[in-house]
Amino acid sequence: MLAHYGLIGYPLQHSFSPAYFKKKFAASNINAVYDLYPIESITEFRSLLAAHPDLKGLNVTTPYKEAVIPYLDEIDAVAAEMGAVNCIVIREGKTKGYNTDATGFEKSLNPLLMPQHTSALILGTGGSSKAVAYALTQLGIPFHKVSRHKTDHVFCYDELSAEVVSYYKLIINTTPTGMYPNVDHVPPFPFQHVGDHHLLFDLIYNPEETKFLAMGKERGAVSKNGFEMLQLQAEASWDIWNQGAESEDPE
Repeated sequence: MLAHYGLIGYPLQHSFSPAYFKKKFAASNINAVYDLYPIESITEFRSLLAAHPDLKGLNVTTPYKEAVIPYLDEIDAVAAEMGAVNCIVIREGKTKGYNTDATGFEKSLNPLLMPQHTSALILGTGGSSKAVAYALTQLGIPFHKVSRHKTDHVFCYDELSAEVVSYYKLIINTTPTGMYPNVDHVPPFPFQHVGDHHLLFDLIYNPEETKFLAMGKERGAVSKNGFEMLQLQAEASWDIWNQGAESEDPE
């Protein structure tokens, strides 16, 4: 039987996932398809499931990683701790949410860490930032989030002085700013304070080098985009979707 998987979010014009899974399915002779399901509101989630009863798993992207949680039957303990879901298993009409972003980010970041990367700034406060925060906690790296709007526990960009940026030598962009087609956009970060001891990580993978990464490299920083993280989280999602699959009817 043909297995159906897919991605929910909005908009979804330039998603990496369909091509990735199509290649994976063809290479491994897996009888499955992966489709895009753009929904303008998370309130459409249950009607989407009803309209596609053959779905076995979904990935979740912006802007629904947090908003989807109340619509799920169950949530994995780690995803619940994060407060964000990017992977959903569907079995016998029941849904369970997981998070594979944190695993993908941690595995992608870890080889680049140097002794000076002892604290981090996370740009953004959305669902992706929660996975990054969880991974940094697992790595023992304290962090502070940054937003355009100040709160008690979040810096605003205006507070990022030379002293602050010098202290936080790992800087992670979890916002969609700079994503295709808005490639000229960049978070309002004070790049003049960045130096060759900094590491900049952008969760965006399209374009390959965002303006955020390019401006950091101009100042000597090491940089990495989110492509490997995306591959790693996709593989982790596939593993979760197929847990226990060996006991199911293969036809």
